[in-house]
Amino acid sequence: MKEKNVFLRTWSYLRPYKVSLLLAVFLKALTSLMSVLEPFILGLAITELTKNLLAMAQGLPGAQINTPYIFWILLLYFTRALFYEIGSYGSNYFMTKAVQASIKDLRHDLSLKINRMPISYFDRHQFGDMLGRFTNDVETVSNALQQSFLQIINAVLTLILVVGMVLYLNLQLAMIVIISIPATYFSARFILSKSQPYFKKQANVLGDMNGFVQENLTGFNVLKLYGREERSSKEFQKITSELQEVGFKASFISGIMMPVLHAISDMAYLLVAFFGGLQVLSGTLTIGNMQAFVQYIWQVGQPIQTITQLAGVLQSAKSSLERIFQVLDEADEISQVREELSEDLTGQVSFKNVSFQYVEDKSLIREFNLDVEPGQMIAIVGPTGAGKTTLINLLMRFYDVTSGAITVDGHDIRHLSRQAYRSQFGMVLQDAWLYEGSIKDNLRFGNLQATDEEIIEAAKAANVDHFIRTLPGGYQMEMNQESSNISLGQKQLLTIARALLANPKILILDEATSSVDTRLELLIQKAMKRLMEGRTSFVIAHRLSTIQEADKILVLKDGQIIEQGNHQSLLEAQGFYYDLYMSQFSQKEA
Repeated sequence: MKEKNVFLRTWSYLRPYKVSLLLAVFLKALTSLMSVLEPFILGLAITELTKNLLAMAQGLPGAQINTPYIFWILLLYFTRALFYEIGSYGSNYFMTKAVQASIKDLRHDLSLKINRMPISYFDRHQFGDMLGRFTNDVETVSNALQQSFLQIINAVLTLILVVGMVLYLNLQLAMIVIISIPATYFSARFILSKSQPYFKKQANVLGDMNGFVQENLTGFNVLKLYGREERSSKEFQKITSELQEVGFKASFISGIMMPVLHAISDMAYLLVAFFGGLQVLSGTLTIGNMQAFVQYIWQVGQPIQTITQLAGVLQSAKSSLERIFQVLDEADEISQVREELSEDLTGQVSFKNVSFQYVEDKSLIREFNLDVEPGQMIAIVGPTGAGKTTLINLLMRFYDVTSGAITVDGHDIRHLSRQAYRSQFGMVLQDAWLYEGSIKDNLRFGNLQATDEEIIEAAKAANVDHFIRTLPGGYQMEMNQESSNISLGQKQLLTIARALLANPKILILDEATSSVDTRLELLIQKAMKRLMEGRTSFVIAHRLSTIQEADKILVLKDGQIIEQGNHQSLLEAQGFYYDLYMSQFSQKEA
């Protein structure tokens, strides 16, 4: 994406609302015209009054104020003011309508884009930085379009109209006004080129700050627990100091423009006042046109000053647009749908010479092979970093294999629609996730077509129905934003019930019972045993007591299967699994 195209690309969002936009521009042009006509109309009145007063002072016969002429000039002035106000209000109304609609479309595109992006993108970017692009950056663009677009249109039209008026009134004085325009423009452009890099860096540092604040607020209890408040404060001060530095440089350099432009305007004003005064004395320029020229000097300076005042807003908007379009330009998940997925999967899964690496030249899984028959329960154990969760990420197509293939019922999963493929899975993660809403809605998330009766049956199967009915409001109880109004173990029970409601072909349980006590763990195991009948299940477990009935236990280490078998055979082998088991249970319990 070329930086110079970001504003041009924004037009694609404004184009659908071009009628409102054109009306806004037309009315703003009317406003500009009425504004430029003001000095000329006043000049007519001043010239006539001056002529009448001089005649009366000289005692010329019949000398008097030309009242009818002055009346019509004042009426013209009032009409001009009326059109000015109508144009000003109308242009703001239609511009607001167009901008807000286009920003809504931009947010919608960002939302759709997020759903098409691979999981790896979110692993590489801070959540707070992503949040900043959706909120701060979009709002910055909205404000810039709302505040700046019409003002820039007004500034450009005012410059054109003023040049036309001064050329009409007096060619010699007009040259002074015209020469001041490029002098002002190139001075402003030079200063802008020096400040733009700092505005861009300011937007990036602001994204870093958002990410830091989000992380620290999320983990605030842990910070308090370990007494890391001072360290966190110092890190925040470091980020804010950098933000202060780049913000100061950006604002200071931009701020130089105003004194420079004022100096150019003042010089033009002095030249017009001197040479215009000489022409008035010589009778080649009327006093009314002289005052019109003086006002036009300020009308030339004001639009350029307006643009420079908006320079900070425009540069911030440009930086924000670059960050937004970086997200929109990210590659989507690769979709190579070549085969249709049968709804009647048996759950036969095969890993064939699978290799995978998150980072190039750092292989995690190498030449991994595994065959799982339909209905089998496969338990996956091993030390941290062995590749257990990575194996599930590959199975779910959160990542694609580097080499080799994973097949389900003979279908290479890379050739299937991700949405259709993932709909065959039920998944309960170690980190329980619920959203703000009622318990019933959270359970229905697993199957949007589920009836109330089916939700209750799933809750009963997960042994969570009784707990729900003891809550205030029962199934209608509202979860708060962080789901902190129930315990972590209770959240896990609800996510298990949600997975049961989905009625999947293949189950994935990533330490699903880690957050419940022993009594509830036994109840959940009973429910899971009934649910797993006839379904292929993958269970990642650290509590080895939960997988003793698994058909096959895979012991992973460094991305390789070092042992496999059932619980009893692995104990008899007295290898790695035996040592792992004995570390959790006493010799007597074993």
